Amino acid sequence: MDDRDFLLSTATGEELFHTYAEGLPIVDYHCHISPQEIWEDRRYGNICQVWLGGDHYKWRLMRANGVDERYITGDAPDREKFQKWAETLTRCVGNPVYEWSHLELKRYFGYEGVLNASTAQEVWDLTSAKLADPSMSCRNLVARSNVRLICTTDDPADDFGWHRKLAADDSFGVKVVPAMRPDAALRIERGEESRAYLGRISEAAGMPVTSFAELCAAISARYDVAHELGCRASDHALDYVMFEPATADEVEAVFARAAAGEPVTGVEVLQYKTALMEFLASEYVRLGWVMQLHFGCKRDNNRRMFAKLGPDTGYDCVSDHTPADQLADFLDAVDENGGLPKTILYSLNPNDNVVIDTVMGCFQEGPVAGKMQNGSAWWFNDNECGMREQLTALANEGVLGTFVGMLTDSRSFLSYPRHEYFRRVLCGLVGEWVEAGKYPRDMGALGSIVSDISYGNAVRYFGFDLPVA
Repeated sequence: MDDRDFLLSTATGEELFHTYAEGLPIVDYHCHISPQEIWEDRRYGNICQVWLGGDHYKWRLMRANGVDERYITGDAPDREKFQKWAETLTRCVGNPVYEWSHLELKRYFGYEGVLNASTAQEVWDLTSAKLADPSMSCRNLVARSNVRLICTTDDPADDFGWHRKLAADDSFGVKVVPAMRPDAALRIERGEESRAYLGRISEAAGMPVTSFAELCAAISARYDVAHELGCRASDHALDYVMFEPATADEVEAVFARAAAGEPVTGVEVLQYKTALMEFLASEYVRLGWVMQLHFGCKRDNNRRMFAKLGPDTGYDCVSDHTPADQLADFLDAVDENGGLPKTILYSLNPNDNVVIDTVMGCFQEGPVAGKMQNGSAWWFNDNECGMREQLTALANEGVLGTFVGMLTDSRSFLSYPRHEYFRRVLCGLVGEWVEAGKYPRDMGALGSIVSDISYGNAVRYFGFDLPVA
């Protein structure tokens, strides 16, 4: 089998991918790329800047291969860092980063070989020459990847200046819209950092924030601005979905103590976060936005390296504290008090797939198909096994055909082949089910399912102003 049919083990899977999924546009509804870099149309000097500049997936692998930190996040020359990466990649048999890396080299640079220690100079020279061409700028990379829309990750206290510029720029055919991530507003336990954020959101909204009610009003005002710029989704990074209800007076008292620099208890922190998440969910109903909840991650575990490098540098892990009862109780409380918004649940713990599928089944309702979603296999599960497990669990417990599909969750402008990877896994898995006799070989129905999961469902679910065939 040649590379054309990578991950496709059946004739049905091959036909589904090549006929129905391969050429579809991309809606990247959750990522971490910079709107500033898109506006400025950033150019890269070499492959190290593109690949290793902020990719903690690769950093973790290099550390596991015994590479000194100087060649990872330190001051070593880019060419030497790339050599260490090439030496590491050679040993990563079975790792999705190996597969993604070669897909990216092939799709963007036309490289048909294998990156290893002996070919590193060849790849360096080829990619350096290609990156020197204006066609490899950020905007051109996005456009040639067949991307139609990008949702960046933004705080409601941001000024949205880059988004305003992009919205007014008719020369770029890809929509770039904000997605709200108000995590800083939730982190009441962080003392001085939390109090500083109250000043930021107050300034951005142009109103005082001296109470919990005023904080909610300020966020609501900033959400209105984001909505005008095309925002249709939020995103929350939670340790777990908590549910610790409290009265309005109790929440105001917790806010007042924290804002005054007084200590708050663990239970009080959970009461505050529960109340704010309930308010935010009501905002998403008001605005018609999708609420995305990412949870099941224990972050910044290596305190020594956190002190040296800061967050998002490769020191997070899966958490097994993801209580289903609190998740269900939170959704129930929101549903009772104004209704649930469209919601996507992502757990970093793969053991939660069936839990999520069964919890969300309790809150599905029309007229939205798949109102509650089990989000695409995320982060450490973003591989063939993780994708197949997530897709299989969703198929077993729900309606796979309503799934909104893949996202990059990336900081790199070369990450779009992850959508190809996902589509290959999807078509390969469905093809196996068909050829095992589990579903008729009705290519019209199957093609519709595959194309909807790859593109159409996300457009309809988020309400993006994009054509759907």
